[in-house]
Amino acid sequence: MDKLIPVVVIKELSETDKILTALKKSGINCAEITFRTACAAEAIEYACKNYPDMNVGAGTVINAEQCEKALSVGAKFIVSPGLSPAVAKICKERGVPYYPGCVTPTEIMQALELGITIVKFFPANVYGGLKAMKALAGPFPQIKFIPTGGVNRDNLDEFLAWEKIYAVGGSFMVEEALNANK
Repeated sequence: MDKLIPVVVIKELSETDKILTALKKSGINCAEITFRTACAAEAIEYACKNYPDMNVGAGTVINAEQCEKALSVGAKFIVSPGLSPAVAKICKERGVPYYPGCVTPTEIMQALELGITIVKFFPANVYGGLKAMKALAGPFPQIKFIPTGGVNRDNLDEFLAWEKIYAVGGSFMVEEALNANK
């Protein structure tokens, strides 16, 4: 997994090439395409077929139905804003990484019970950011985090410097890539 996971919202399928090409030109070989739009599944399928060297996953997956759809079109990983045992089960059965949103000790314990040791920490800026993750790492040394929400160019290096950060997610990476490759 790349250390940078751009959160990609594709409103129209025609945007897919422009966004993924810009990310690649910026040295980012990963994309979390969110399930927030009508064309999300179509965009993931297109991205997986046309950018086979990229690590393309599905984000904002909130139930088993979305998970099944995302995997059927080729998603290589699944990200949720919260923890879904149903999604966790499907991903475990298929051998696909699942990164559920977990910000409390209870949620992290539930993730561990499901065999998950990498969690999305979302929204990181609301739930205490790096300070909160460092506090949670005490009782949960086996956990690694993917902070998303409030992560930006100003604090990116601070997050990446901590060994418990598996990766960092954010939509700011898409905007930067598009602006750099105009």
